[in-house]
Amino acid sequence: MDKILRINMGAKGGPMFKTEPLGDYAGLGGRAMTSAIVSSEVPPLCHPLGAENKLVIAPGLLSGTSAAMSGRISVGCKSPLTGGIKEANSGGMGAQTLARLGYAAIVLEGNPEGDDLFKIIINKDGVKIEKDNSLKNLTNYELVDKMKEKYGDKIACISIGPAGEMKLGAASIAVTDMELRPSRHAARGGVGAVMGAKQVKVIVLDDSGLKNREPKDLEKFREANKKWVEGLTTHSVTGQALPTYGTNVLTNIINESGGYPTYNFSEGQFEGASKISGETFAELENKRGGPGAATHPCHRGCVIKCSGTFYDKDGNFVSKQPEYETVWAHGGNCGIDDPEVIAQIDFLDDTYGIDTIEMGVTIGVAMQAGIAKFGDAKAAIELIKEVGKGTPLGRILGSGAAVTGRVFGVEKVPVVKGQALPAYDPRAIQGIGVTYATSPMGGDHTAGYAIATNILKVGGFVDPLKPEGQIDLSRNLQIATAAVDSSGMCLFIAFAVLDQPETFQALIDLLNSCYGLSLTGDDIVALGKKVLKMEREFNEKAGFTREHDRLPRFFYTDPIKPHNQTFSVKDSELDSLFNW
Repeated sequence: MDKILRINMGAKGGPMFKTEPLGDYAGLGGRAMTSAIVSSEVPPLCHPLGAENKLVIAPGLLSGTSAAMSGRISVGCKSPLTGGIKEANSGGMGAQTLARLGYAAIVLEGNPEGDDLFKIIINKDGVKIEKDNSLKNLTNYELVDKMKEKYGDKIACISIGPAGEMKLGAASIAVTDMELRPSRHAARGGVGAVMGAKQVKVIVLDDSGLKNREPKDLEKFREANKKWVEGLTTHSVTGQALPTYGTNVLTNIINESGGYPTYNFSEGQFEGASKISGETFAELENKRGGPGAATHPCHRGCVIKCSGTFYDKDGNFVSKQPEYETVWAHGGNCGIDDPEVIAQIDFLDDTYGIDTIEMGVTIGVAMQAGIAKFGDAKAAIELIKEVGKGTPLGRILGSGAAVTGRVFGVEKVPVVKGQALPAYDPRAIQGIGVTYATSPMGGDHTAGYAIATNILKVGGFVDPLKPEGQIDLSRNLQIATAAVDSSGMCLFIAFAVLDQPETFQALIDLLNSCYGLSLTGDDIVALGKKVLKMEREFNEKAGFTREHDRLPRFFYTDPIKPHNQTFSVKDSELDSLFNW
């Protein structure tokens, strides 16, 4: 990964590309790469859908190697949803393939004139940019089938669905998995809308004839990877719970804690939680069988295998196994307790190219407004289809929860910096509330996953119902996460890394042996701080102030059952989080 591919979609005479050395961006990958390019090259006050914004796609520092779990890809830009800097993260085969092709980043610049759509093909022979209006309005699954037919089944695709073409705020970017299904998504922040503004429908990656990236010290790399895999596979979360039940193992756990947002964040427990739990999904998937049923990796080299495949009773593919956040957003949040419906909705979100969290929260807000009733599964499906069709109602919903709340006059809209909150109520889990409020990304659980320590007691324990200790917890997790997102590693490695010092050291050893470095734990912390500093500075220049680092007012005023608790971390404490 020794070069950057810049593609100017707005060049006179048609899109042009060039490759260039890493220069000032040497030593960066993943989120560090996307945030560095966006923060230094994108005017903070530009329109997110305008020509001045850039879309940066970057594999992690270890992507393309044989390091286990190193297949995450970062997508960065100024977000149409938040108005601030954004990094959205995805699994699938995009990162490994792009890294083996030698690119540390693709940077899409400028906007074309007219309404033509383009596809970009990248292989060992170079880059082609082709106009292809036959791709207009295709869903992600239709699109990938067409690419597979033309370019074979050894490719990886990065694409947008109709929501991205319509430049909707909830639009995601799909990345294909090992079966060439566009089921993994860089979903948050409307990154798909920016790709749509660049009029790029799909990037086809073909690494045929290329080998894995070779580390500087192969023997030490192999030794470190062996210890790394051992640490991940022996930890109770990454070695047992996640492989067995997927991410949705959390449903019963979070529901029991009283932090499972139900009926648009009105209650903390959902009566139907057990019907849509990870245990229930796994039992159903195992009973029906089929390739990759309850346990499945989203990319080669994944040893946690927390994904799965959902088939109907006749053995037909419906969707990937819905993730915990998806099950909650379209399930408990909307009062729906039918796994079949949730799997169908998951497929619709993926193929239209919509963030499942944003869409589920938006439908919850619409239900609060009386557009549909809580628990009405049929209505929920029809509302998503409105988005796919691009009707006036669909465009409102596809613009996200904040817009939908304003249009329909809903007071209780669970967003921070314009982005919908995920599946943990901050009144019952105070640490995640700190992350929601202060992350440069807007309402985002992955930015500093306090659930690990507040609920799962990984890396210690901080009482989820008390404000004490939550600032330090979120701060440390946000720093660590920024570094992990830069490595190309899946965030779920954090469970083992937090509990096992030797596993953290194995990760450092992987980086050192790959690049011939001598990093320490302090250097990893410094990288995380550097990333967050860049992101914070961009947001400040874009007009964000400390008053934006707050939760919606109802979290402070409306107690939630069963704990009858409000969010109680003081504003002055929130303002202190980034005081290293």
